[in-house]
Amino acid sequence: MEKNIFRRVNTSLTGEDIAMLSPLQLAYIGDAVYELLVRTYILDKKLQVNQLHRKATKYVKAEAQSDIIHRLENILSDKEKSIVKRGRNAKTNTSPKNADIIDYKYATGFEALFGYLYLNLEEDRIFELFEKMVEFYGNKV
Repeated sequence: MEKNIFRRVNTSLTGEDIAMLSPLQLAYIGDAVYELLVRTYILDKKLQVNQLHRKATKYVKAEAQSDIIHRLENILSDKEKSIVKRGRNAKTNTSPKNADIIDYKYATGFEALFGYLYLNLEEDRIFELFEKMVEFYGNKV
């Protein structure tokens, strides 16, 4: 039985379909997955929504994601490194508004990895990587 409740909304995606998705499509999904994890992690009934938003932004901005993926690099599998590299090297038609282009590219790779893991139902790995991120940034935010 599938554990991932959200993945049930599109059960037609096969492993082959997921492998054929562009890195930007993976990053599109990964951005939402990572942001939901961050929002859930920082949720505090004592904080107002605008305070929660400011706190979340510190985790999800390109600079932070770039730093996180560099710190995680030594524990990524070869396949995961390949996904990050595909995301990092993806051609985009947009330029970052508030980020360095290199950080933006690595952030795209980071998001692509989370999208890939999510679509492949690798929840344990997502949480393992997220817990590492918390170790890096948990006390800084």
